[in-house]
Amino acid sequence: MRITGITTHVVGTPWRNLTYVQVHTDEGLTGVGETRMLGRTDAMIGYLREAEANHLVGSDPFAVEDLVRRMKYGDYGRAGEIVMSAIACVEMACWDIKGKALGVPVWQLLGGRVTDKVKAYANGWYTVERTPEAFHEAARKVTDRGYRALKLDPFGTGHFELDHAETLHSLSLVEAVRDAIGPDAELLVEMHGRFSPATAIRLAKELERFHPSWLEEPVPPENLKALAKVAGKTDLPIATGERIHDRIEFRELFESQAADIIQPDIGHIGGIGETRKLAATAETHYVLIAPHNVGGSVLTAASLQLAGCTPNFKILEHFNDFADAEIKKVVKGAPEVVDGYFRLPDAPGLGVELDTDAAAEFPQQQARFDLWAEGWEKRDPTGTGK
Repeated sequence: MRITGITTHVVGTPWRNLTYVQVHTDEGLTGVGETRMLGRTDAMIGYLREAEANHLVGSDPFAVEDLVRRMKYGDYGRAGEIVMSAIACVEMACWDIKGKALGVPVWQLLGGRVTDKVKAYANGWYTVERTPEAFHEAARKVTDRGYRALKLDPFGTGHFELDHAETLHSLSLVEAVRDAIGPDAELLVEMHGRFSPATAIRLAKELERFHPSWLEEPVPPENLKALAKVAGKTDLPIATGERIHDRIEFRELFESQAADIIQPDIGHIGGIGETRKLAATAETHYVLIAPHNVGGSVLTAASLQLAGCTPNFKILEHFNDFADAEIKKVVKGAPEVVDGYFRLPDAPGLGVELDTDAAAEFPQQQARFDLWAEGWEKRDPTGTGK
């Protein structure tokens, strides 16, 4: 079996463009992969046009390791977010082809399952006015759908510091959400790398009474000593890693012992195999993995394949029940959350198929997501409510 070419399809919303890559073979099997790029969709598609000629056409889709190695190192330049995301899409698609050809789900090819269900947490659910009442009502809708975990960034446009009035308001939002979901549901607090270590430490102390399961990216991701400073001053678990695009770059994070949960994005770090290797390394440091998952249903399906065979997998993020829920129709067999959990898929490959006709109903947009703009949490940069 040989790869004959690729096709790309971009599904657009005002705040995110989702890129689907189909890999075609001479035996009629097609696999699909997905990523979500922020402001770099066209750049990645441009790279894929070159990679198709340089690395893909004529390659064996079963030789996933070799293909990843050639795409990552064969052009000599250091692979960053664009290249690693493109690799991820192709790599996922190759695993999809391999599973379909052999008649087994991808998790079966990665060592077999260690669980048959994966806990989900909701994100993108608080596209409402930034008031305790609105957040309380929105959070109740999440638990009414069966979710037992959710995440929020309550900090508005906070940047390095957060003044007293804004601190009190942000805490009032967390308090409202905890009240809405009750004491047993998991509450995950996101900081989006907003704060200085001093501010993050102060806020962590204030948040302890709400018993969050983690504090995510409290400081910008570039300075691990700053993260370690925060970790050393709070008892709350620290989660980070979505903006690291090469598993090798996690080495210093593990050595610093500054994170309790890592959050690689399968769609940015080179795909399923690279993330599985990273998870195994994390396990040797007694660190859990909870992948960042802001994509659509193909990326969710790929993340579930990883979850099924990974002993230190904690929980999986899910946007698509609340933000842009209509785009789920572009993927046949899209994974669903039932009573707070995904079931591990049994269908061959990733267990999903891209509906290209449905995808064409959502053309690429000038997507924008600015976490320092007022009202960013509504995920509607156009202000139209569409």
